[in-house]
Amino acid sequence: MQLFKEEIINENVVKLTKDEKEIYLVGTAHVSKDSVKQIREIIEEVNPDTIAVELCESRYKSIIEKERWQNLDIIKVIKEGKGFLLFATFILSSFQKRIGLKLDSISGQDMIEGVNIAKEKGINIVLADRDINITLKRVWSLASFKEKMIILETIFESIFEKEKINESQIKELMEDGDLLSSLMTEFSKNLPFIKKTLIDERDLYIANKIINSEGKKIVCIIGKGHLSGIKTLLANRFNYDVSIETVPEKKNKVNIASYIVPLIFLIIIILGFIKGKTIALNMLKYWVVANGFFTSLFLIPILANPLTIVSAWVVSPITSLNPTIGAGIVLAIIEAFFKKPRVKDFENLSEDMTTFKGFIKNRITKILLVFIMGSIGSSIGTFVGLPFIVSLLK
Repeated sequence: MQLFKEEIINENVVKLTKDEKEIYLVGTAHVSKDSVKQIREIIEEVNPDTIAVELCESRYKSIIEKERWQNLDIIKVIKEGKGFLLFATFILSSFQKRIGLKLDSISGQDMIEGVNIAKEKGINIVLADRDINITLKRVWSLASFKEKMIILETIFESIFEKEKINESQIKELMEDGDLLSSLMTEFSKNLPFIKKTLIDERDLYIANKIINSEGKKIVCIIGKGHLSGIKTLLANRFNYDVSIETVPEKKNKVNIASYIVPLIFLIIIILGFIKGKTIALNMLKYWVVANGFFTSLFLIPILANPLTIVSAWVVSPITSLNPTIGAGIVLAIIEAFFKKPRVKDFENLSEDMTTFKGFIKNRITKILLVFIMGSIGSSIGTFVGLPFIVSLLK
């Protein structure tokens, strides 16, 4: 690769040069008004051929398309297996919006400013970040079961326990600048692979995008948390791994694993009938109780529709034995049937995502919460129910 000479302009701006090519890395805080001012000043001074921003196509559209949620088909998203991904995206949006409100600033304004200036001056725009959907899918795909549980626990804590952003979080954000990284800081402490996927891989992706951008003068607007990593990559030769642009394919054992629970259940029930009809019937009864109890229990805190909660007692025991469809999907469909999203739910979605109360009130996020909580409750019910009915064989 190329080798660039480094020059520190100030604590937020680094200039890299090689032959006739000049790259200006501008580290910003995504919700800082000072960062917005700094961006305009550096662009006016440099007059670049290209402006690269730390945005992917999805995040870019989420900023410029204010009515982007109007056409959201929440049930279709859940049926396609993208429910957890959408939920994580909502959490990121919520965190960013709450920070912006705290600082009296529009979240993502630094990136918006860069794009607006590029359009004003007819400068080439490069969306330099990896697609957020691929980033989140890679995090999930590369995580072990235990790590996934920690991820879910931390995500739920962020909406159930921390409606307000405290001053220490603000300080951390201003120092780091990257909202995606800030939200996942706690993960990185216990799960090193999270930092690799969320930060290091994106540093590599953005650095590669910058190097391959057209123009002799390039201004790249990035979160301050990425400044050191990208600067180091560009100042030295690095090898680009194209595999970071894709989601690892699911292994066949994952598909086989989904049939293990139904198979074990069937064997246990057969053994129960061998020991006696009463034992087998008790097994079926306790299976329904375990699945129904935990699934409905997880739906109560999010104030799911009473009929959805009651349905959990029928849906969960059956779907737990069906590898092709989960309880969360069916319960989300039931919730949507009784509480269909209204126009105002789409209109208020951006605002409602900033608080736990809003998550519960908005029918779109409520359906998503039913899907997630129903899925988790059903899984717990399954793992509790299996050992319990096995004990009846003794």
